[in-house]
Amino acid sequence: MDSFDSDGVEIAYLDTGGGDGKIPVLLIHGFASNVATNWVNTGWVSFLTKAGYRVIAFDNRGHGESQKLYDLVDYGAPLMAEDARRLLDHLGIARVNVIGYSMGARIAAFLALAHPERVARVVFGGLGINMVRGMAGTGPIARALEAASIEEVTNPTARTFRAFAEQTKSDLKALAACIRSSRAPISAEMAGEIAAPVLVAVGSTDVIGGSAAELAALIPGARAYTIPDKDHNRAVGDRSFKAETLAFFEAAT
Repeated sequence: MDSFDSDGVEIAYLDTGGGDGKIPVLLIHGFASNVATNWVNTGWVSFLTKAGYRVIAFDNRGHGESQKLYDLVDYGAPLMAEDARRLLDHLGIARVNVIGYSMGARIAAFLALAHPERVARVVFGGLGINMVRGMAGTGPIARALEAASIEEVTNPTARTFRAFAEQTKSDLKALAACIRSSRAPISAEMAGEIAAPVLVAVGSTDVIGGSAAELAALIPGARAYTIPDKDHNRAVGDRSFKAETLAFFEAAT
């Protein structure tokens, strides 16, 4: 992983693959995850590079190898979208296809809204209609991350987040600040203003992301794909999800 300065915050990133004249792909991971867990270990990076794409992926602030921050004002999807934009500036890349998963999908949406000229196509993975409805229960998740031990966490959903954060060896205090930060809403009207072609892909049993079809219905021309028999965590590396995404990108060529 290399790193660069994003307006005073050190952001770690991966830049690999030849390109073959295709539009590069930018990958934005989910909450408590990182490049390795979300994109390398699931086979996404190798899948895309073998398909001839240059792949750029970065650890969101507070995650992975990027700088850890502990103030609420240092987080939020619009701010994290600017980390993505600055990375493209740093690498001299004018335009990308984007795949965001879960929190990364929300960040990708803000990137597409704030900088439409930089986003050719965008995939919202693991986040359907709940992108617009918002995420409930962030308080219990934050408290679970701040608990002295996972044994103190009784809320099943919050315990799952704590276990995943420990699995990824994350900085729990930084993650708590991230999830406690003001979560800028995306309204149905804002979703309808996304100009780039959109693919929404969510697991059929994903209660965190919500319906792919309902979100796609709000975005002009968007396609929905329901990943069969997969929940929020198991959908990430699904082969059919990869195939749908590749077909979506290739449709532009």
